[in-house]
Amino acid sequence: MAAVLRAPSLAERRFEAVGFGGSLSPARMIRRGQLRSRSDRSSRGRMGTVRCFSSSSSSSAGSSGAVSPMEFLEEEDLGHVIRFEMSDFKMLDRVSAGLGGRIICLISHGESSFACSPLYNTRVVLRRLTSTQAQRRGKRAIEVLKKLVRRRLMYHSYSMQVHGYVSSQTSSGDASFTLVHGYHGSFSLRHWLNQSDWLPTLEATLALDEESVRRVGDDTVGGPTVSRKLRIIRVLMRDLLIGVNYLHSHGLAHTELRLENVHISPVDRHIKVGILGNAADFYEDGQNNTTLDNNMDRRRMMIGFDMRCLGFMMAKMVLRELMDPLIFSKFKTFLVKGHDPSCLREFMLQTLNRSSSSGNVGLQMLDRNWGAGWNLLSSLLATKPSKRMSCLDALRHPFLCGPRWRITPSMDIIRWGLGSTAVRIIEEYIYSRPQRNRISYFIELMEMLNPNSKPKNWFELLPGKWRLIYCTGRHVGLTLRQPPARVLIGNVSLTVSKLSKQSRDLSFTSSVDFTVMTGQDWPHDKTGVDGQLQVNSPFKLMSGKRLYLKGEKNTTSGRFSFGESTDMDSLAPKLLAGRWRKALPFKEFPSSLRVAKLASGENVDITMTFDDGEKGRGNVVQARDALREVRIQLPPEMFDLSRIVCGTFVDARHLVLRGVNGSALLFARSCLDQ
Repeated sequence: MAAVLRAPSLAERRFEAVGFGGSLSPARMIRRGQLRSRSDRSSRGRMGTVRCFSSSSSSSAGSSGAVSPMEFLEEEDLGHVIRFEMSDFKMLDRVSAGLGGRIICLISHGESSFACSPLYNTRVVLRRLTSTQAQRRGKRAIEVLKKLVRRRLMYHSYSMQVHGYVSSQTSSGDASFTLVHGYHGSFSLRHWLNQSDWLPTLEATLALDEESVRRVGDDTVGGPTVSRKLRIIRVLMRDLLIGVNYLHSHGLAHTELRLENVHISPVDRHIKVGILGNAADFYEDGQNNTTLDNNMDRRRMMIGFDMRCLGFMMAKMVLRELMDPLIFSKFKTFLVKGHDPSCLREFMLQTLNRSSSSGNVGLQMLDRNWGAGWNLLSSLLATKPSKRMSCLDALRHPFLCGPRWRITPSMDIIRWGLGSTAVRIIEEYIYSRPQRNRISYFIELMEMLNPNSKPKNWFELLPGKWRLIYCTGRHVGLTLRQPPARVLIGNVSLTVSKLSKQSRDLSFTSSVDFTVMTGQDWPHDKTGVDGQLQVNSPFKLMSGKRLYLKGEKNTTSGRFSFGESTDMDSLAPKLLAGRWRKALPFKEFPSSLRVAKLASGENVDITMTFDDGEKGRGNVVQARDALREVRIQLPPEMFDLSRIVCGTFVDARHLVLRGVNGSALLFARSCLDQ
C-alpha cells in the first residue's frame, strides 16, 4: 500500500504531493482500481511520495472504485504538483467566466486556509475547467511543468506558476477538474492598454526608475510622450521575448500568445506568458534519423507562429488604433493576402488617412532610429515562417535597445535606415538645396549597398506596382508660372509585369493621375476635371555596369553620360568619409558598379483619358493643354520610358532607376490599389 503520513494538528486531513509525469497516455497510467506498492520508496524518505488525506474521502473513493485521471502518475518524473481539496481554500467574492466569455471555465479567487499547505495565506486563482477541451488544456499545463521545472527561477519569473489542481466527482457523476495557479492581478495586458491612464499606471506598476530600466539600456525618466511610451514598450517586449525564448529553448511553443493571455505581476514586475495549457512540443515523434527533417520543419513552423503572434502584440501596443477590431481586421487581411510586411508603413498611413507620421505617437515611435520599429515589425510578421526573426535576434534589435547600448546594426538594417530616412525627408515636402543634396546622397549610398545586383534577382523583385516619390532632376511647379491649364499631379506609378516566365522580357506601364483645376481660386479649391495618362513599353533586362568617370567633367556632347552623379572626384570624399566608411563593402571607391541594364522596345502605347462631360472642340483644346502641362511637371523618364537606361537599387520596399541624363527616380512599392 501507499505510505501515508497524517498531519497531527489537522486530524484526518490529507495533503498530497505527487511526482508529475510528462505524458498522460493510458500506457503510462495505472489501471483503474489498482494501487502501486511504494513501500521501498517510502522507506527511503522520498518527498515525492508523501500523501495525507481524509479517511472519509479515501474510503468513499475506494468503495466506488473510481480514480480520477490525475490520481496516479509516474514517480520518476521531475516536475511536482500538489493535489488540493476545495475545502483548503477560503473563497473570495471574485468570480468570472474565462476564455472570451464562453462558459468553458469558471475563474474564482481564493486564499489557502490549510496551515500545512505551502500556499497558506497566499492568494491564488481557482480555474474550474468545465468542458473536456478545457480540462485537457489544464492537464497539459501541468504536464509542461515537467520540462520547465529545471530552471525554476525562469519559470516563476515569466510564466503563471501552476501550484496544483483539485480533482473530484460532481453530484451528477462527472469528473470535475480545477487548476490552481498564481494570482498576478486582475488585468491582462489588453485590459491595461485599454485604460485611459494606462501609461502612468504601467509606469507606476513596473516602477520605471533608473535602477529598473537599465535592463533596456535607457536610464532616463520622464520626457516626451513618445519617449515614455517607447520605454514602456521596450520593457514589455523584452520581457515577452525572454519568456518566449525560455519556452523555445525547452522545446515548447506557446501557440496562444495574445494580449488577453499575458499578465503583468506587480510583485516581481515581470510579464507572465500564461498557464501554458496549449503549449506544443517541437519534437512529437522523438529526434531520430527518420523524422529529423520533419521535426526541424515543425520546429521552424511553430517558432515562426509564435513570432508572428508577438508581432501582432507589438503592433497593437505601438499603434493603439489596432485595438479597434475593424482596423485590426484590415491589418491582418493585408498580411493574409500575401503582401510584403515591409510595405506596412504605406498601408498604415493610408489606413489611418495620414500623409506622414506627424501627430501620431505610434507612427513616430516606429519611425525613430531610422525606421527601426518598422524593420522589427516586418521581420516578426514575415510571410514565410523561416524568414521571421528569432527571439534572440529580436532582443538585439536596435528598436528594443536603449541609447546606452551600442548595437552594431546589420547591413540589412543600414539599408533599411537609408531608405526610411530618405522617405521621411521627402514627406516633409520642403525641397531646399540642403535637403535635395541629402536625398541624393542617401540614394547614392543605397546604390553602393545594393544587395540585388544580378539580373535574376531583379527579375524576381522588379515585378509589381511602384509609386514615384522623388526625382533628383529638376522640379517644375505652378507657383511662378502662368500655364494655359492648371494641372495638379496626383499618383504617379510604374507597373512592371513579366511577359513570360522563361524570358527576361518585361512590360513597363507608367500611369499618371492628374486633375485640371478649372476655377480661378485654384490655390484653395483643388476640384476640377480628372484625367489619366498611361504609357506602355516593353523592356529587356540584361546585366550591365555603371561607370564612374575620374578626373573628367561630364558633358553630353558627342557621347553618352550619366550626368554629375557619376563624377568620382565629387562622390568619393562624401561616401568614403564619416560614419558610412565602415558600412561600405569596399575600402576604395570603385570605378564601376553592377546594375541591371534596361533596353526598351520599339512598340510604345500612349493612352490618355479625360473625364469631361462637355463635347466639342473646347474639350480637345483643354486636353492638349493638360497633356503639355503634365509633360512639363513630370520627370521626362515617366513619359518617355525609353529614357530609362538602368536600375541601380531594388529590394522589397524601394527601387531606384537612372535616366539617360543621370537623374535618379526613387520608387516605393505600392501594395494597395489606388
